[in-house]
Amino acid sequence: MDQITTSLAPPRNTGKSTAVGSQSDGPGSVTKRLSNELMTLMMASSPGISAFPKNDSNLFEWAGTIEGAPDTIYAGFAFRISISFPSNYPYSAPTIKFETPCYHPNVDITGGAICLDILQDKWSAVYSVQTVLLSLQSLLGEPNNASPLNPDAANLWNNPDAFKTQLMKHYRPLENSA
Repeated sequence: MDQITTSLAPPRNTGKSTAVGSQSDGPGSVTKRLSNELMTLMMASSPGISAFPKNDSNLFEWAGTIEGAPDTIYAGFAFRISISFPSNYPYSAPTIKFETPCYHPNVDITGGAICLDILQDKWSAVYSVQTVLLSLQSLLGEPNNASPLNPDAANLWNNPDAFKTQLMKHYRPLENSA
């Protein structure tokens, strides 16, 4: 009886094997995670953020929208983003870019790249699409001027009128799509 119990027990050294196994679970586990995150996002009542797969056959490429939060210089503006998930998500951060030009200290105006610590060196597998979108929405109103990707925008941030002028020069309203 002792042999049966021992052979059914999980291995004692689960720390390393779990971490390695988690990353090599394959696309099925990533697909399950993304499906769960999509459902959570659809059921959530987080105003001003949305994201969904670009097509039904690929859960790894999403389109999203972020609206500027009320009482910020971005209030009333909406921005389209693209989200690409790596095959080892959530152990690696998704690649998120602004598709709509976004004049912001932490966004590259031409390529749409975003300088946000949780999308780079501070990424954690506990983050979800929803938390990242909320962080991006928050970043719009509270940029990190100490680490600007767009130094011109960072220099103008404390001059709201001049900043708004530049924002309006670059902004392209989203077209309504069915």
